[in-house]
Amino acid sequence: MIYDFIRQQQKAYPIAVLCAVMDVSRSGYYQYIKADRAMKIDKDFALLSEVRQIHEETRGAYGSRRTAESLRVKGYPVGRYRAGSLMKKAGVSVVQRKKFKITTDSKHNLPVAPNLLNRNFNVDRPDAVWCSDITYLWTMEGWLYLAVIIDLFSRKVVGWAMSHHMKASLVMEALSMAYWRRKPPKGLIHHSDRGSQYAGGDYQKLLSIYGMICSMSRKGDCWDNAVAESFFHSLKTEWTSGLLYRGRSDARSDVIHYIEMFYNSHRLHSYLGYKNPNEFEKNFMSANAA
Repeated sequence: MIYDFIRQQQKAYPIAVLCAVMDVSRSGYYQYIKADRAMKIDKDFALLSEVRQIHEETRGAYGSRRTAESLRVKGYPVGRYRAGSLMKKAGVSVVQRKKFKITTDSKHNLPVAPNLLNRNFNVDRPDAVWCSDITYLWTMEGWLYLAVIIDLFSRKVVGWAMSHHMKASLVMEALSMAYWRRKPPKGLIHHSDRGSQYAGGDYQKLLSIYGMICSMSRKGDCWDNAVAESFFHSLKTEWTSGLLYRGRSDARSDVIHYIEMFYNSHRLHSYLGYKNPNEFEKNFMSANAA
């Protein structure tokens, strides 16, 4: 277009000369420039609105990579560095990460299982290896304890339970939810730490009924159960950080929303190629049904 050519050459030649040579009016050229700038401003305005919405929906969980992926899903061809600039311009940033304590009690004389997983967290099919762990959240009524079961293939939370205590019944409830939801084949490896909740007879009996093989982390080594630790880290830094719940029911509702409506359904995982667990499993099932 003539106006684009003039803009490209304006550093070398006066605009008046360029307009005269190209036989266009200066006023027409300036109107074009004004309209073009307005379009760019409007485009940035839309992007900034999307960035703020993503930040709000994820409670500040996403950095530039996941923000870029989310924008691309919405149809905006934005890279990581552009997304970082937009986040800065929008006045939003990823939440700060914190360290958290270990909750389960491994100081007991109960028998423990060998570490069959041995930090092999890459699994090639669903319902082959599950991991489990317990964490806690503070409310104005006291602690709320959360137990989860995670499928290592898709990083999906397939079972969960919450209570005011962290007795064996808490983890058994989470395991039962996972089993009846997924109906896994016998021989599934169930990995956990050496907590008394997992090493106790009631839990071990339930594993046997479900046909699962028990695996346990080495003593005092949280890295042996890193996927579960990572989930709790995400929950607390992305979702519950800075919140004080009035009661356990409020915290419970919020955690359920995080697990079912955000983490499993929408949260983009770098390990999964920036897919959410549900989408990752759906793609696997489709590919293997052909």
